[in-house]
Amino acid sequence: MIKFLDLKAINAAYENELKEACARVIDSGWYIMGNELEQFESKFADYCGTKYAVGVANGLDALILVLRAWKELGKLSEGDEVIVPANTYIASILAITENKLVPVLVEPDIETYNLTKEGIEAAITPRTKAVLPVHLYGLISPMSEIMQIAKEYNLLVLEDCAQAHGAMTGGKKAGNWGDAAGFSFYPGKNLGALGDAGAITTNDDTLYQALVALRNYGSHKKYENKYQGVNSRLDEIQAAMLSVKLNYLDSETEHRRKLSSVYLEGISNPKITLPKCFNSDAHVWHLFVVRCKNRLDFSEYLVKQGVQTLVHYPTPPHKQEAYESYTDLNLPITETIHREVISLPMGPTLSLEDAKKIVEIINCY
Repeated sequence: MIKFLDLKAINAAYENELKEACARVIDSGWYIMGNELEQFESKFADYCGTKYAVGVANGLDALILVLRAWKELGKLSEGDEVIVPANTYIASILAITENKLVPVLVEPDIETYNLTKEGIEAAITPRTKAVLPVHLYGLISPMSEIMQIAKEYNLLVLEDCAQAHGAMTGGKKAGNWGDAAGFSFYPGKNLGALGDAGAITTNDDTLYQALVALRNYGSHKKYENKYQGVNSRLDEIQAAMLSVKLNYLDSETEHRRKLSSVYLEGISNPKITLPKCFNSDAHVWHLFVVRCKNRLDFSEYLVKQGVQTLVHYPTPPHKQEAYESYTDLNLPITETIHREVISLPMGPTLSLEDAKKIVEIINCY
């Protein structure tokens, strides 16, 4: 069986360095908010090209805390609207509603699966205060156009970069376009920890200070609490391991791009709709997502041929029980995407030979 993603093999490549990093933390006697976190935050900010990175417990918290900070700073108020792609993972929506803001679900481009300029502009109302573009599957959104709209309508921009570490457009990386960005380092991400982990990037000094306090019980100074904060801190061991893995992110991304080329150039079956990539720097191929009208039959065929796949994601947020008030929304593009998408094997340990074998199997379907 060709695995969809082999996390054990991915981390085995850096086993000695990861164990050394863990041992260094254990031996230090300092396990929360120490040097390892500071060093990783500095390295990750440099990587993204931003002034700051703030390590937090996970990617969802990263999004929640930015919106919360903007409320604390008077830039958002309860009931304000946030434009978000309707086909995103539910975490993007949860971050909005957790802050008692209103998600406005917008249809994506059927080819890129990301927000469009036209879609955003059509959704803007007097209550719109922010846009949350999601760089889905690893393809950065059209950020130059989005930032132009944000400037015209005085909107905040929070990038959801959970799947797009290192994606670039216009010479700037994901996480360095908006007013802030949230990253996930969930183990299966392109930059994955060995547990839950996340980070926020920003160039805003005031926002940075608020975030540093909010993630640590709202404390800006020990035993003094400026905000009613939370406990959402990236711990020392995860920070240390992420520092190791960050050194290899670009080389792993290059391999993902080679794999995607094998798929894009080789798959010719008319039953399969391939993803679009208009600029090689723009996509880091967290997932290689195709569409098939008879997804179940196709997935069962691939399993029989020894190819493991996953579906990201079978049910759109507006059809989830958690958001039953959105069930009646008319979102045909989103529903088509969720009904047809299927993710092929993709990752730094997948060989080009296996990718070519997958292509042959798909073309025989």
